[in-house]
Amino acid sequence: MLVDAERLHIAVQKSGRLSDLSRKLLADAGLRIANGKNALTARIENFPADLMFVRDDDIPTFVADGVCEWGIVGENVLKEFALDEGEERCEVVAPLGFGHCTLKLAIPEAGEWRGADGLHGQRVATSYPAVVADWLARQGVAAEVVKMNGAVELAPRLGIAPVICDLVSTGATLEANGLKAVETVLESEAVLIRTRKPLAPVKAEQGERLCKRIDGVLGTRDAKYIMLNAPSEALPAITRLLPGAEAPTVLPLHGRPGHFAVHAVCRESVFWETLQELKGVGASAILVLPIEKMLP
Repeated sequence: MLVDAERLHIAVQKSGRLSDLSRKLLADAGLRIANGKNALTARIENFPADLMFVRDDDIPTFVADGVCEWGIVGENVLKEFALDEGEERCEVVAPLGFGHCTLKLAIPEAGEWRGADGLHGQRVATSYPAVVADWLARQGVAAEVVKMNGAVELAPRLGIAPVICDLVSTGATLEANGLKAVETVLESEAVLIRTRKPLAPVKAEQGERLCKRIDGVLGTRDAKYIMLNAPSEALPAITRLLPGAEAPTVLPLHGRPGHFAVHAVCRESVFWETLQELKGVGASAILVLPIEKMLP
């Protein structure tokens, strides 16, 4: 696999839900990915960067070693890597708002949960031994962590360990194996990371451009553009009600002295209740529009 030293390299999960969502984020940032996701790499046609498709638990290694300057990975994977390494060799740039999951302790449905203290002397099976060991240490619990690379839910049935710690989204897998979640160890979502290795000025500038594009996508996720008309006496109340808005643009309405058009970018969700409140203080002709792109 030849690496073009003149281009940025972004490590993403090779397959799965996080892979699809990562590609969508980059596409929303205006990056045109040239080829399909079955290859190990994909060229971005309109930006000096290539994607590298790897296993999720290899992404922190690629980024930490500088093979890829940027990456998208789950916090759960990144924390396991950092604890294994004993240092944070990757910098977290931004949470991405997708890929949410929870690392939870689970026991058989018929079992009784007596809190973390009940784990003293027990065995806990997991695919995240460093994260679990760190959590146990912070709880002051002496328990044995058993590493499993898959099928963690089978550990109680096979007599490997009475307690497991695994990723949970809906809980359906636990239920299918006669288990119940009892304690949260880690809340996780996808994050954008970059290497801590020094970069050439050109690559550093390319990275900043990439970061601004992604910031623009994240900034518009809940943002809306609001336009409305209002009399001058209503402007202070309207400004207070606009959710997450910076100073709005206020323009005089032609032919209507004392009346103004108000335009604002709202960075928080705009609910029907907010629109009713705006109308109640004097706003009219209220229009709410989605924002496709926005550069900070």
